[in-house]
Amino acid sequence: MKHLPMLVLCGLVLAACSEQEAPAEPVRPVLFVTVQQQSQEQFGRFAGSIQARFESTLGFRVSGRIAQRLVDVGSQVEKSALLAVLDPTDQQNQLRAAEGDLAKVQAQLINAQANARRQRQLFDRGVGAQAQLDIAMTDLSTTKASLDQARAAVNQARDQLAYCELHTDHAAVVTAWHAEAGEVVSAGQGVVTLARPDIKEAVIDLPATLAEQLPVGIEFQVAAQLDPSINTTATLREIEPQAESTTRTRRARLTLANTPTAFRLGTAISVTLSSAIAPRTELPLNALLEVDGQTRVWVIDPQTQTVSERAVEIASRSEDSVVLASGVKAGERVVTAGVNSLKPGQKVKVDKEDQ
Repeated sequence: MKHLPMLVLCGLVLAACSEQEAPAEPVRPVLFVTVQQQSQEQFGRFAGSIQARFESTLGFRVSGRIAQRLVDVGSQVEKSALLAVLDPTDQQNQLRAAEGDLAKVQAQLINAQANARRQRQLFDRGVGAQAQLDIAMTDLSTTKASLDQARAAVNQARDQLAYCELHTDHAAVVTAWHAEAGEVVSAGQGVVTLARPDIKEAVIDLPATLAEQLPVGIEFQVAAQLDPSINTTATLREIEPQAESTTRTRRARLTLANTPTAFRLGTAISVTLSSAIAPRTELPLNALLEVDGQTRVWVIDPQTQTVSERAVEIASRSEDSVVLASGVKAGERVVTAGVNSLKPGQKVKVDKEDQ
């Protein structure tokens, strides 16, 4: 009987020890996202390029064989720069023939003028007939008209010879050649395409369904693909009325708010479409926890590194994300992986943010 209190005391000590040695709740590593309030709705990202708003295709005003091309694609040319030359042999021959006709008519004019003077003198002395004077004066008038015609022919032949040279009307960049040296071209046929580098714009191809549903006031973010830090905003200038038959896309041309120096003609760009909306919060779908018919999320306390449940209200849902009407605030951290294995107050280890 004296040993009974000692046995009870030992039992109490062993029970206390077992309680102290109970295993602690494990610290679980989790992924998380930082809640951000969105005021822009994203419609996607599309590839495009920087192009000139104004382009022109030039051709020779006369037919002939291209004798020489003086610039290459990508060359910057000044106003009145020489681009290409035709073989001028035919035009030179036409000019010589016209100049010969002019010299012939000039000699005829000298003869007609002398004959008219003689007939006038004879008529004034009373020994010449009126009919002969009239004929001489008519010949003089006809010869003068022929002289004007011959001079016009010479000027036209000179113009035709000058048209054998293709010059620019303005400073430009050569973007394409449509004929090579040695090729015979006709008058007006497109030979070279020039782009004016002073006014540039962004050009992208949009899916026809998206192009038909673009909201008013949509904003375009334009960035260089090689260096996204070089960027600007843009507005829609025009969009083609019909979709391309094979790709079912419509070409859109955007007016740039400003043009960075790095935005050269042909620069590859990335264009993001967004539109202003009422502020909202979006979370990935795997952050949600359904408990007793209520939707909740795990919110991380940055001070204690523990989690707590938070009821949220869903405004809309998509395949991989949800838009919340209430429940979380901007800047809070929400667990996105392992939500079904957490307990309230459990410590967590936040290694990195879910991308």
